Amino acid sequence: MHSYWFLMEQGLDKLEDARAVRQTVFVEEQGFRDEFDEIDPIAHHLVVYIENTPVATGRVFPGTGGEYIIGRIAVIRPYRGEGFGRIVMENLENQARALGAMAITLAAQTQARGFYESLGYQADGEVFLEEHCPHITMKKSLLRADSGTDSLDNIQHTV
Repeated sequence: MHSYWFLMEQGLDKLEDARAVRQTVFVEEQGFRDEFDEIDPIAHHLVVYIENTPVATGRVFPGTGGEYIIGRIAVIRPYRGEGFGRIVMENLENQARALGAMAITLAAQTQARGFYESLGYQADGEVFLEEHCPHITMKKSLLRADSGTDSLDNIQHTV
């Protein structure tokens, strides 16, 4: 069981730990070249920590027509399978709700499709390549009801 806490900030420049987790997972492990993009300055980024060690991250940003986009979900290898991906997703969904989202879209690596389906996402369309990796678009409708969460900044929890 791990005690964890997390931070959410708008703009990747405020959360260098998000950059570090993404660099480790997407660039070093998976070989993506174009990991950092023009969305990073406008997206809300979440980093999950165990003590002071960043272990997971993700981002959310506005799309069109009440739709928000979640992406760049990454968990450092030793912490995979322990629920941190779910923690990232639930908190990014809550942030999207707080910002007025009615639906969420994401581009899932096909190897992670089952994970996103377990969170209520449904595949939409055909498999496509992003760089060298097969992805599929997935969508989820959100209720407009209050998520019932407190501020997302610096909250400690136990998994």
